[in-house]
Amino acid sequence: MRRRIINSIFLIGMVIIILMITFSKKESAQNNTLKKFTAFYDVQGDKIDENNEIKRKIAEITGAECEEIWLGSQTKADAINSYIASGEYTDFIIGGLELYQVGALLPIDLYWDDYPNIKKYMTEKEWDRLRLEDGHIYWIPQFGVVNGKDIETIHEGEAFWIQTRVLKWAGYPDVRTLDEYFDLIGDYYEANPVMENGTPNIPYTILCDDWRYFCLENPPQFLDGYPNDGSCMVDPVNLKVLDYNFTDTAKRYFMKLNEQNKKGIVDPESFTSTYEEYIEKLSSGAVLGMVDQWWQFSYNITSPYEKQNLDEVGCNYVPLPITIDRSIKNQWHVKRSNELDISSGISVTISCQDVDGAFQFINDLLDEEIQNLRYWGIENVDYYVDDGGVFYRTDEQREKHNLADYLASHFCAYAYFPRKEGINSDGVNMFSPEYQLGEFQASLPQDVKECFDAYGASTYVDMIGTNDQPGKWYPMYSYSTLLTNQTPAGVVWKEMTALKQSWLPQVVMADNFETTWAQYQQAYNNISSQIFFDDMQLELERRIKE
Repeated sequence: MRRRIINSIFLIGMVIIILMITFSKKESAQNNTLKKFTAFYDVQGDKIDENNEIKRKIAEITGAECEEIWLGSQTKADAINSYIASGEYTDFIIGGLELYQVGALLPIDLYWDDYPNIKKYMTEKEWDRLRLEDGHIYWIPQFGVVNGKDIETIHEGEAFWIQTRVLKWAGYPDVRTLDEYFDLIGDYYEANPVMENGTPNIPYTILCDDWRYFCLENPPQFLDGYPNDGSCMVDPVNLKVLDYNFTDTAKRYFMKLNEQNKKGIVDPESFTSTYEEYIEKLSSGAVLGMVDQWWQFSYNITSPYEKQNLDEVGCNYVPLPITIDRSIKNQWHVKRSNELDISSGISVTISCQDVDGAFQFINDLLDEEIQNLRYWGIENVDYYVDDGGVFYRTDEQREKHNLADYLASHFCAYAYFPRKEGINSDGVNMFSPEYQLGEFQASLPQDVKECFDAYGASTYVDMIGTNDQPGKWYPMYSYSTLLTNQTPAGVVWKEMTALKQSWLPQVVMADNFETTWAQYQQAYNNISSQIFFDDMQLELERRIKE
């Protein structure tokens, strides 16, 4: 009997060992077949956990995963130049024309017949806009490709932003001009120099770190009622490219900043702060207002706000329809479906050892099942589906979405890979919760809800209004971004950028504005800026004829 028991135990043990070995081999086989790619993004971002749940789930479905490498302390140019110097690249990369010129990128259109989600991602006409001088396409735009109806809830672009507590304190006034904006911030700051927790308020800060200096440099075009063509304005009647750098409005704008700087309204660290330091200031809730693009700050301050309960004291930002005077209609917001940026995107590099696998990975990420995982999460965990097929979340699920630790361990958006925006194929749900009107409104902080109610708005877009595409040329920055030192216009464009980055902080801080402004204008005239604008005019005319 005893021997029989011992034999039974031995057999059970052997079975367990065999099962463990079998499982181990199976797991090893799965790991061996899992394709692993790398991607470099030329922007800062947050790393997710190695064992991120949705990343693993996507890997189970697609058989592939990607390690995302974000821009660190280097500038974009330095990071890309480091890759070029080494001749070794990640499998996927965002870098654009410079990488094409050194032969680092693979032509997408030579592969896409085997990957229908990629080929159908945009129309043939849209794809043709990305063809370079050799006739091929080398990158895929990740944003602004809209499927069906585009319900816009968020103003993703640039604006003069202000905290709701400032508007509430003033009784939610109608603020539309540059003077009114700074008068309000100044009055609030005088009455409220510190936050309730004792933190000194910062009335107005300016992000000037590297390429982000557009937060200082390009508001004059918006103040004059033009949309974001980035590097110029376009007269829609005479179809002429205009220089916004020395218009009467530009001078009034920089004179206003100079005046506000002397009053102590402009953050004295504006011109020395890094992007990370800028985000830290915003995350404290102390900054009353600034010019910026939504995507550049909003997602970074959500978690700090949640931890500090800053929603409760009205630290959230809303955009205002600011122009130089009330007679001008603003064009801060152009419908997203009309603002496709073709100047950059994600590419597959010559260093990739599994080119077919890389294109298959992009193709798979565009599957609606995978895209729902990327942006909505896991059904019955991160969201539910009602009887009408509408996706929705509970308060608990929404709160989790604001927690940095949960995002890092659970969500994997692969946000810099292509995504199909707009409405899903079911004709009911938007591609992401923040664009689903019911979800958007249910997720709004209380201070923003009160602000919207006061102004009769339902969304951030309602706060400033919306505009159709200005013309076939729009946006012109998709051309100027591609200019390099290989052309006279590209050389001048780089010189203009360096000049403005150097001079504009001096203009704002000058003791004598008129003298410094004149010196800046003379330096600007010395670099033959008209060469750049003549080239932009030719591009405008080419686009009009398309």
